[in-house]
Amino acid sequence: MRLRESRRLSLNADGHETAAWIYGGDEQERPLLMIHGFRGDHHGMDLIAGEIRDRPVIVPDLPGFGETLPLENGLGLQSYVDFLSALVAEVVRTGGRAPIVLGHSFGSILVSHLAAQQPEATPELILINPITTPALEGSARVATALTRAYYDLGAKLPQRAGRALLSSPVIVRVMSEVMATTDDPGLRSYIHDQHAKYFSAFSDRASLAEAFDTSVSHTVTEVTDALTMPTLVIAGDSDAIVPIDATRSFAAALRDSTFVELVGVGHLVHYERSEAAASAIADFVRSRA
Repeated sequence: MRLRESRRLSLNADGHETAAWIYGGDEQERPLLMIHGFRGDHHGMDLIAGEIRDRPVIVPDLPGFGETLPLENGLGLQSYVDFLSALVAEVVRTGGRAPIVLGHSFGSILVSHLAAQQPEATPELILINPITTPALEGSARVATALTRAYYDLGAKLPQRAGRALLSSPVIVRVMSEVMATTDDPGLRSYIHDQHAKYFSAFSDRASLAEAFDTSVSHTVTEVTDALTMPTLVIAGDSDAIVPIDATRSFAAALRDSTFVELVGVGHLVHYERSEAAASAIADFVRSRA
């Protein structure tokens, strides 16, 4: 599997140094700003970013993950939204063009709330595997409570023991096995390798627990009525994290939505169907040109 080359750059988001990677493309076209999901970093978007060649693609590490340090005012929802607002402004300042904003999973929560609060910063929106159901309610609440206890324990244990628990290769592999749906052995191996390498690239245990709490305390549906801009929603019909019926209902409730449902894939569209997702993104962007 050959990955497209990217180069690292440092973006100043209102004083917060942010590690990001840019994939080349036609600089006359508006860039695509991709926001990754929980516990990942920019590597998770490599495949889908590599498929998009008609414009620059910028993929930052979110604060608390990869090479970007946590925010001084914490990793709550509003802190992340304010960070993204500053990041969009920095992309405009350095490149002169407003980016097209995309979020995957946890990233979908962050960018949708940014869009709701600052629609002028997101004239269109792209959501991949959006979080459309509350993790603290319904059938998911028991699993969420156990996972929250896991992160809380990891934060409270002594440093070495807590880090070992949160970075446990066995636990990370179980997470990876649950989310992967592909039968392709090479692709499954790639997914597991990516998770093994980068799922533990978090800054510290306390910020990881805080980011997890943010991820399970909010959904994109909290701001459905405010998402009046053209919105592309891409989801898999076999998503074990978010039931597809909830995502269908969310997309149908949006004022101006394009919904792409991919058959036989779950929560890892960005790994398992990167080409199809990139094609949908290209079609959506062209239709709005």
